[in-house]
Amino acid sequence: MINAVGNRMTREIARQQKLTDALERTQIQISGGKKLLRMSDDPVAARRIATIGTTQASMTAWSANINSAAALVSQADGVMKSAGDLMTRARELTIAASSDTANPADRATIAAELRTIADELDALTATRDANGEPVFATGTARVMRFDSDVTFAPVPSAANVFVMGGNSLSTGIRDAATAVAAGNKAGMTASLGVLATAISQTADKRAEIGLSGARLDRIRDGLATRGITLKEERSTVEETDLEVAIAQLNAQDLTRQAAQTAFARINRQTLFDILG
Repeated sequence: MINAVGNRMTREIARQQKLTDALERTQIQISGGKKLLRMSDDPVAARRIATIGTTQASMTAWSANINSAAALVSQADGVMKSAGDLMTRARELTIAASSDTANPADRATIAAELRTIADELDALTATRDANGEPVFATGTARVMRFDSDVTFAPVPSAANVFVMGGNSLSTGIRDAATAVAAGNKAGMTASLGVLATAISQTADKRAEIGLSGARLDRIRDGLATRGITLKEERSTVEETDLEVAIAQLNAQDLTRQAAQTAFARINRQTLFDILG
């Protein structure tokens, strides 16, 4: 009988210790705000949290790339606008120089301005971004990653934008300047055709860059929406629901108090009570 009573008391003490442990665990969940304290608490949930965390880290990097690319696109768009304006000005000057009213002095002045425009266009071609890198890559266009399966070059290479028919656009302007200075009507006529094509190419490339900017905006919006969804899912899986946890804490506390009260009442019995 005494052994049976001892065993019963041991089991009861162990049960109360479990109640205390559960109560302390709930208190930690409330104070720390985290539902999972160890991976073993819920391996499936823990793995999901780790997966979400990895995705969120990647999305942070992709968002940074989008911001960098958007700044690059904005800068490239400004460069293309300036280049288009220069090309248009070069064509206007060449038209003026080809007029029968233009005299040698006029053509010399126009030729000088055309050469200046060519130099400005070369400077635009070599424009660099905030990191000191060429806005328009000198080799292959700079490809960036914006999602797990989305990579593209937001800005074309310099060769793709400022080269036409194997020659730079500035070379076409210098050829026009040479023809103007020499009073070469045939050369000026040929240059007008080249400049018209160059203006069209510049406009096309600016539109292409604009499309890249719009695409980046859509990707940014998509990442933002996914980010909100992942944050909410992670919160549901990982964070403590305070209302539920507090109710559970109160219930656990009441259960433990009841167990302690019953245990204390039972242990007030004497050995004779038990033997009797």
